Amino acid sequence: MKRRTFLQCGLATAMGTPLLAALQQNRLDEAAEALAMATTSGQVSSAVLHVTQRETTFTRWFGNAKSEQAILLGSITKPICVTALMSQYDRGEFKLDDRLQKFIPTFVGGHRDEVTLRHLLTHVSGLPDQLPENNKLRKEHAGLSEFVDHAIRTPLSFAPGSNYQYSSMAILLACHVAQVISGVGILELVDRSVFQPLEMKHSALGLGRFMLADMIPVQTERAAPESGGGDPTARDWDWNSPYWRKLGAPWGGVHASAPDVARFLSEFLSRRGAAVKPETAILMTTNQNAPGLTPRGLGLNVGSGSGSPGCSEKTFGHSGSTGTLAWADPATETICVVLTSLPGGALNPHPRELAAARVAAAMK
Repeated sequence: MKRRTFLQCGLATAMGTPLLAALQQNRLDEAAEALAMATTSGQVSSAVLHVTQRETTFTRWFGNAKSEQAILLGSITKPICVTALMSQYDRGEFKLDDRLQKFIPTFVGGHRDEVTLRHLLTHVSGLPDQLPENNKLRKEHAGLSEFVDHAIRTPLSFAPGSNYQYSSMAILLACHVAQVISGVGILELVDRSVFQPLEMKHSALGLGRFMLADMIPVQTERAAPESGGGDPTARDWDWNSPYWRKLGAPWGGVHASAPDVARFLSEFLSRRGAAVKPETAILMTTNQNAPGLTPRGLGLNVGSGSGSPGCSEKTFGHSGSTGTLAWADPATETICVVLTSLPGGALNPHPRELAAARVAAAMK
């Protein structure tokens, strides 16, 4: 793809002021160039870059992607679903230090009675990332309730709060609590309490009102093993399968466009109070873990490590194993969203990281 071609494809560039445009345009073009080169070379089949800074918006799309087309976000799903839970916190339905056992009475034994909702949301509960029987459940097209049942019975790796271990199953159980409290399924609850108030019109947990053909396919070569990567028999349960796309796993099943992901992060950057109260947005983007443990907000990565090189300690965001990355830096009022179809572990450095690093450099 020639340079002038991808610049023409990247419509929707609306710079806030001529001065800002003059200072940033070249560096943002360099960020776009990283994705253009990756799609032209065949490394990446689809990619979208979306950047906002105050009133400035810069959007480019590459390869097979279209501007508002949704892609499977992977773990960027986690903070979106946690936001649905925290909307119930705003209504006084639970406290962060409530024991999980209060909502799931069968969660007993082996330090389980010590696990709190705060532990779940900050990845210090001792629960694993994926279940030992994950692949078996997916091959059987298990529903979310079956994953919950298995997660409840899974042994903890350590005493809650004593260590850090990234845990998709902790987020699953936290979202199950949201269902218990509300009496509403998590797919509907997320739509009702996050997508609708934030006007995320190109987003769904699961497929929602969309068709599978509306979504950007994910490249499954070198994908994560728990998604069926490297298994030629996994086509009926891998990331692109109708089963997985419809399931709406609260740890990885949201489909969204890049501008919609930016709308989500803007809720925490601007603290408008559309989905959660401003004070709750602050809580979610503030480190909750003890010194010596990986810093985490509530469902969100926090600190400079949650962004790209050059981002401030105030930065928050998340990435996804499907090849996605999103962060917001309050120090520069910048939101950066890079959605690609190339699995996060397929390449180092990944084109999403190269593009995002150039965005961070441009926005200083």
